[in-house]
Amino acid sequence: MYEQMRGTVPEELVARLHRNAEKLSPLGDKALQVGDRAPDFTLPGATGAEFTLSDALRSGPVVLTFYRGNWCPYCNLELRVLQSRIDDFRALGARLVAISPQSPDDSLSMTEKHELDFDVLSDGGNRIAADYGLLFTVDEAIRADYLTVGADLSAGDWELPVPATYVISSDGRIVYAFTDGDYRQRAEPEDILTALRQHFSQ
Repeated sequence: MYEQMRGTVPEELVARLHRNAEKLSPLGDKALQVGDRAPDFTLPGATGAEFTLSDALRSGPVVLTFYRGNWCPYCNLELRVLQSRIDDFRALGARLVAISPQSPDDSLSMTEKHELDFDVLSDGGNRIAADYGLLFTVDEAIRADYLTVGADLSAGDWELPVPATYVISSDGRIVYAFTDGDYRQRAEPEDILTALRQHFSQ
C-alpha cells in the first residue's frame, strides 16, 4: 500500500520502508501461537467502555487483531476488509476485536472514519501486545522515515505491536494465529473464517 505514496514521497524512501518491512518478518516467530493460552485483559474501547476478554469469551470465540495505528495504510485497509466480513464472523458466533497503542480518542477517530461496527481498543503502553509476545522497538535508523510518513511514535518510546490476528476459543486457547513482523502481510478474512468453521461450526 505504500505504492499509494508514490509521487508524494521519494522513491528511495518507499524502497527503504519495504526493505525494513522484510527485515521485520521474523519478529512474528516470538509471538504466542496455536495451542497457547491467550492472556486475559481489560482495555478501554473507543467510547471509553471497557472490554474484558474473559467476559467476551463466555458468549463465544473472539477474533483478536493487533494493528499499529491509524497512520498505517495497511492497518486501515485491514480493518476495512474485516468490517466488510463482519456479518460472516457474527454468523459463526465470533466477536471481532481490534487493538492498537492509540489513545481512545484516536481509536474513536478510526472507528468513525471507517464506520467500524466492532470493538476497537486502546492498549496504551503496549502492555497487552507485550503479553502476547508482539512488542518490538522501531530501529533508530528507520525512525526518520516513519516521521516522514506521519508516524511520530516518540510518545510511546518507538514501540509497536507486530500486526497479528488470533482466533481464541471459549476456553481461552488460541486455535488460529497469524503473526508476521512484515507489516505488509495480514491475515486473510477467509482464512480466519475457515478456522472458525473448523473449530466452532456445528
